[in-house]
Amino acid sequence: MSQQTIDGLLLKEMVIAGANLLEQNREAIDALNVFPVPDGDTGTNMSLTMKSTVKEIAALDEHSASKLANLAARGALKGARGNSGVILSQILRGFARGIGDAEIVDAELFAKGIKSGAETAYKAVMKPKEGTILTVIRVIAEDSARFVQKHPGDLPALLDKIIRSGEAILEKTPDMLPALKQAGVVDSGGQGLLTVLKGWRAAYNGEKIEDTSANIGSAATFEFEDDHDSLEEIKFMYCTEFIVQNMNETVTEDDINKFRTRLTRIGDCVVVVGDFSLVKVHVHTNTPGKALQYACELGELVNIKIDNMAEERRERLAQAEAAQKAAQNKAEEADSKADEPLKDYGMVAISLGEGFSDIFSDLGVDYIVEGGQTMNPSIEDILGAVDRVGAKTVFVLPNNSNVILAASQAAELSDRNVVVLPTKNVAMGIGAVIAFNPEADAEENREAMTEAAEQVKTGQITFAVRDTVFEDKEIKEGDIIGIHNGRIEVVGKSIHDIAIDLVKHVVEDGNSLVTIYYGEETKEEDARALGDEIAEIFSDLDVEVQYGGQPLYYYLISAE
Repeated sequence: MSQQTIDGLLLKEMVIAGANLLEQNREAIDALNVFPVPDGDTGTNMSLTMKSTVKEIAALDEHSASKLANLAARGALKGARGNSGVILSQILRGFARGIGDAEIVDAELFAKGIKSGAETAYKAVMKPKEGTILTVIRVIAEDSARFVQKHPGDLPALLDKIIRSGEAILEKTPDMLPALKQAGVVDSGGQGLLTVLKGWRAAYNGEKIEDTSANIGSAATFEFEDDHDSLEEIKFMYCTEFIVQNMNETVTEDDINKFRTRLTRIGDCVVVVGDFSLVKVHVHTNTPGKALQYACELGELVNIKIDNMAEERRERLAQAEAAQKAAQNKAEEADSKADEPLKDYGMVAISLGEGFSDIFSDLGVDYIVEGGQTMNPSIEDILGAVDRVGAKTVFVLPNNSNVILAASQAAELSDRNVVVLPTKNVAMGIGAVIAFNPEADAEENREAMTEAAEQVKTGQITFAVRDTVFEDKEIKEGDIIGIHNGRIEVVGKSIHDIAIDLVKHVVEDGNSLVTIYYGEETKEEDARALGDEIAEIFSDLDVEVQYGGQPLYYYLISAE
């Protein structure tokens, strides 16, 4: 008879399998994005979110499903990046809430967790859009609830139903969003979620990863991060890590399980993950030679690493003693600052590019978070920045539409009054900062800064990373593309020609200033020549050229 419940240990295996399957299919999911721009895409953001989840639970032997689920959700929330990653973290957060304090999860409770995950994800998004990951999880939740009513207690069948339901609704997403249909793709976030759930089912069924419907690859995708500092005492001296590959033909799954058991007899902190193609091993032991000897019975050993934790600790203690006086001085300084009253206002800006970061600093922004187009910062990154600003009210400038949701979640978690402004790029962020008035109250500033940001019209120039069709425009990999108002406005082969064409779309009646921010790969002389040419075309406007330093985007052009 099939297993009908999930405990913490099995749930851990399921979460890790889902993360691995997602990582192995990350590039394929990235390729589903309608916009062919070289940004941190859906698959990448979701995979980084799940890596944070795995990091939180990797070293745990937790038998309680609820405790494991809550820790996994905490890891996802800390590392969530981009809209898709934040929504995925909310699904895991809702799932943990849905199963309550259950030690084990049956079919009915699993369905309840999925429903709670869908509800939590929808609440996190101000304007939910159908045809996305939200639709996929909602339909899965509805189908799961109906299924357990008709088939109570059948958890294996429920997991199969979840996958069938997800596949069916995912195929319908192009009918809900015209952009998907024209590009000939399904929703990338929904595909990422379904990939995670397929990993869950594979681990639950005890399937070999090569037998799953998507190619997971090695189960040893993620590095085991060992925190030796947290050990209260060193019972076993040598931290031993290695990989077993090129398995002997006679090795079975039972042999790998026996190997894991043998390691527990000679040490602790045992982690053995992988499949018949590769097994990653970690153990603390006083006899590393035995661990290697046992592993040699399975296959070939590579990447062998043995650290003496006792020696590491002695070195750390010596360093700590030498630095104790400096640490005390630092603590006293921190205490004195903590006693100082908080200032009324502070600002945090997300910025990618040395030039933009310098501009924000010169305008009085307290803290710059590196990130943006090519690497969305996590919720934890933004929350940490907010906490570092000694102010009662902190204005956060996401400066990217794919960071706004993560910033909003950070605001909910902070004990400060955090105001997230809807700045979709750095030019809007600069406009918002200039409009800040230290004499106004928080609401007046929010309104003024938002209005100023929205008055800034922008265009961006980059290159296409894949072939696609977008709004009847056929785009080839390597084409230069000009983006305006979230649309690919112009496509061509010349950066200069696209810039001249794009600025004509950006400039509106009533504008008085055009600013050209050039990227790290653009020569200053080219940018200034472009500025002179635009000044001739728009003789009634002031034209400024500034260094933004943004990667992958040749120019950001703003008009206000």
